[in-house]
Amino acid sequence: MREIRIHGRGGQGAVIASEILADAAFRCGQYVQAFPSFGSERRGAPVAAFVRLDERQIWARTEIYRPHGIIVLDEGLVTLKLADVTQGLQAGGFVLLNSARDPETFSYLGNFTVAVVDAGRIAIAHRLGSLTAPIVNTGILGAFVSLTSWVTMESLEEAIKLHAPIKPEENVQAAREAAAAVRILTAAGPRG
Repeated sequence: MREIRIHGRGGQGAVIASEILADAAFRCGQYVQAFPSFGSERRGAPVAAFVRLDERQIWARTEIYRPHGIIVLDEGLVTLKLADVTQGLQAGGFVLLNSARDPETFSYLGNFTVAVVDAGRIAIAHRLGSLTAPIVNTGILGAFVSLTSWVTMESLEEAIKLHAPIKPEENVQAAREAAAAVRILTAAGPRG
């Protein structure tokens, strides 16, 4: 089983991202779960969403405490230490961040693969959200496909069109652009 935790702020689309990712995995023939966890339910407050993917039926019904990967929609959650995003992250796991910075900047997070993509810039370019509050979820999921290959880009695009009925083509284009723009730092060094 593969488990992913998505960190963001209310209004950034973390919950929708989990639903899109689960739908994409389902389209690839996997069993899936996607569910949110809210603290204070207000715009801008830290939120987390969870996704499980497996080739077999999933019986677990708990939050994800030992994820294989972390997706962070708001770099401020890391740099301002608003959330311990790597808590429980398994050895060999990955952290995928929405950031314009180099992945080396986040090497302090631990001995994990660190990947970055400027999903905010991409969202603004495709007019997803506003200049001050871009919606980065579909873009970062495109980067996720390039990083992991756990789902196909075709299945992600189909899921995006279903779950993002407003501006579906712009969301698909954001995912494609982010998939090509992701930069990755592994223990062996940078790639991408």
